[in-house]
Amino acid sequence: MRDPVSFHLVRGLPSIREGDDLASMIRERLPIRDGDVVCIASTVLSKAEGRSRILEDYAPSAMAASIAEGIGKDPRFVEAVLEESREVLIDSPFLLVATNFGHVGVNAGIDRSNVGEGKILLLPEDPMASADRIRTGLDRDAAVIVTDTCGRAFRCGVTGVAIGWSGIGALRDWRGERDLEGRVLEITLEAIVDEIAGMANFLMGEGGDGTPVVVVRGLEYPRSGGRIFRPRELDVIRDRLQEE
Repeated sequence: MRDPVSFHLVRGLPSIREGDDLASMIRERLPIRDGDVVCIASTVLSKAEGRSRILEDYAPSAMAASIAEGIGKDPRFVEAVLEESREVLIDSPFLLVATNFGHVGVNAGIDRSNVGEGKILLLPEDPMASADRIRTGLDRDAAVIVTDTCGRAFRCGVTGVAIGWSGIGALRDWRGERDLEGRVLEITLEAIVDEIAGMANFLMGEGGDGTPVVVVRGLEYPRSGGRIFRPRELDVIRDRLQEE
């Protein structure tokens, strides 16, 4: 019989600083087993990777100043968003961008909470590479998911999503399987890294007493395959946004 699925909060982590070995800190507080899925909030990973910046260091471009005026934001903050982005999708009433590594989100995921006055925290520069490094440091045949919170079109509220992962397939492909009535499924791709990230984020919490690492145990999951970020040539929503 398969073991039941369980979720374990990694408690007792100190405030993370640049250069901290997150993998070792996690292992010291919860022994990791083969098959575990270790979910890590992007904020603590960014702190360990030195992604904190001082807002005053940004010199706003004309584009940043124009966007900032339209949405009531600090032009230096807008400049930071633009530098972390490869494409602006919406510049009003909020700034929706595609980050340099492909994630689409508001303000390029830049955080201003719990980083000190006048500072901002950027997302990890390459979350996939970050997940690989953490997984290697765990020294187990486990998976790693880097999570962030993100809003959804047509729905209120944010949910956890995966922005980087290692040792786990992003998608489960149900195409070719049959439903309860025997019909062949043709288009169903299940975003399992996002589903796991969403539950982990629920357990982590969003306030000052949040726990930034959750370990999921007992899951069966594909070890590779799939991509979350939709290929540009298949992104019909982005096409329509550019027509506006």
